[in-house]
Amino acid sequence: MSQSADNQGNDQVQVKQSSSRSKEVEVFSDFDSMKLRENLLRGIYGYGFERPSIIQQKAIVPFASGNDIIAQAQSGTGKTATYSIGMLEQLDYNKRACQGLVLVPTRELALQVQRVIASIGDYLGVVSHACIGGTSVSKDMNALRSGVHVIVGTPGRVFDMMRRKVFDTETVKHVILDEADEMLSRGFIDIIRDIFTILPSNSQVGVFSATMPPEIVEITNKILQDPIEIFVKNEELTLQGIRQFYINVEREEWKLDTLTDLYNEISINQSMIFCNTRKKVDWLATRMNEKGFTVSSIHSERPDERKAVMEQFRSGASRVLIATDLLARGVDVQQVSVVINYDLPTTRENYLHRIGRSGRFGRRGLAINFVTTQDVHLLRDLEKFYDTTVDEMPGNIADLI
Repeated sequence: MSQSADNQGNDQVQVKQSSSRSKEVEVFSDFDSMKLRENLLRGIYGYGFERPSIIQQKAIVPFASGNDIIAQAQSGTGKTATYSIGMLEQLDYNKRACQGLVLVPTRELALQVQRVIASIGDYLGVVSHACIGGTSVSKDMNALRSGVHVIVGTPGRVFDMMRRKVFDTETVKHVILDEADEMLSRGFIDIIRDIFTILPSNSQVGVFSATMPPEIVEITNKILQDPIEIFVKNEELTLQGIRQFYINVEREEWKLDTLTDLYNEISINQSMIFCNTRKKVDWLATRMNEKGFTVSSIHSERPDERKAVMEQFRSGASRVLIATDLLARGVDVQQVSVVINYDLPTTRENYLHRIGRSGRFGRRGLAINFVTTQDVHLLRDLEKFYDTTVDEMPGNIADLI
């Protein structure tokens, strides 16, 4: 089993069968061409996706078709939606039993993945539950005994539920191992093996990882059957082509004036501003409109307005879109040249999601981060995580746009 991707082309994803023969998988440039269930498509678009990412273009259909799959792609590239869509396409929603099991390394990720599955599968009537440590065991037991289609959880708590025979493991048909490199580095190898000894041997398995260390290859050789291997090239996952700067605003209350000064000084075709909360999105949109700027805003509490807001933004009637992370992932507007992080994201992965909205279709993008004194350590952490440098914004920023 090969551990590296072929390096041909900027957007090639190499697929290799266990027979060592390789081929290119079919590319699906839009969700409609994937021939998914109508109510699943409704959930995908309702969640905020408009176009599939590279890993989604390559991996959704093979996984939805029942193939075992091993996919390597960095965090922030759409892996969660890839396996969620592929799994949701296959579930029997008339059968209230656990058919899908997603294993992740942390409680926070489990809750995030469960929310994604619940949102995308909303129109299908999917019932999912996050099964994680540090929570009530009795509540988990009651939830699972009442019947769920999908369990998302950390290995320890999931294995505990299995040993207690709280749910029927024989009904599990689809198993996903997410962030496998991180899980195995945390010493979950033995418990993962124990879990797989209980699960049906004919379950479909999907392994998603940012890297492919020998430990993952060892496990996948034992639990996957003739897997399709998909590798997204590293250069597609970096921040190359996006210039990143920060503005030291020192205090939170100075951000608004800094933002309005920025828009008064430079000419921006279209831009996006990200805030961490729905309340701040509404507040900032109100303040900006009061100051004479035409802005639009979207977040999860106003899903019915999304289509109209996006049409307004795409047409240029609004040059500024203020959003939270949830709906920002699917926004793909060619004219967006600048992304402003009014708040630094609370998770590293969302930084890539956010600033990747600029510089689409091969164009260079620009990201500007507002950094308070309390945020400096967050910025340094992002630089280290993405192996990048964020410089202080120069005085000639207008020349860079």
